[in-house]
Amino acid sequence: MTQELIFHKSSYSAQGQDCVEIAQIPTSFRKSSYSGETHGNCVEVADLPCGAAIRDSKHPDAGHLPFPATEWTGFLNAALSH
Repeated sequence: MTQELIFHKSSYSAQGQDCVEIAQIPTSFRKSSYSGETHGNCVEVADLPCGAAIRDSKHPDAGHLPFPATEWTGFLNAALSH
């Protein structure tokens, strides 16, 4: 997670006005080690420069949920304690 995000002005922002900046999030999803083998139901996880993201492997085009590093660490700690 050492990569930095590179932001650029959104093409939807008007010239000379307050702008929305966007960054491409490089993701390479992999099956989470916490996913079971049952019926191929998998949670996929991707490392982000500032945290992690998860998605449903059966519906990867439905999007993903990004988590900041502190929240992701908290989630993993809670999952491991149960």
